[in-house]
Amino acid sequence: MTLYSINTLIEETRRLAAEFRRTTGTMLPVSGEIARYDVCHLLKLTPVEERGKGYDAIGCGRWENQKIQIKSRIICNTVKSGHRIGKLNLDADWDLIMLSLMDNNFAPLEIYELCRDTIEQTLSSDNKPTKRGTISVAKCKVIGQLVWARSLGVCRI
Repeated sequence: MTLYSINTLIEETRRLAAEFRRTTGTMLPVSGEIARYDVCHLLKLTPVEERGKGYDAIGCGRWENQKIQIKSRIICNTVKSGHRIGKLNLDADWDLIMLSLMDNNFAPLEIYELCRDTIEQTLSSDNKPTKRGTISVAKCKVIGQLVWARSLGVCRI
């Protein structure tokens, strides 16, 4: 039996990560775990316990049996255009990407769904070799579908 609930631990991690960033100007590498929790909780997905499969959750409902990789990005007040999400492994076994955009306090702002086919088409049309395997947050918003927003809740299930 654990002393704290996962929700309590995630909230404390958010608080510590935000304070660490404000104090040091650098990020603790926790946004991925926070995003994984948030996306699964908000969209009612089943997190995958065994890591290394190339996906983080299995879909339910509208996303039934879809293998979902979860990505995250902190959107700070000082964010410059051109920020990119981490490199996408096209050799891994996943169907969708859920991109969680978070505020300065590591709280979710929006979640976008990106289909694998659309991502592959976008990456193949990108002629810049240094950018292969990555997509900008702005491009994700264009090619993806907003599925959750703090101001709206679930947008599409």
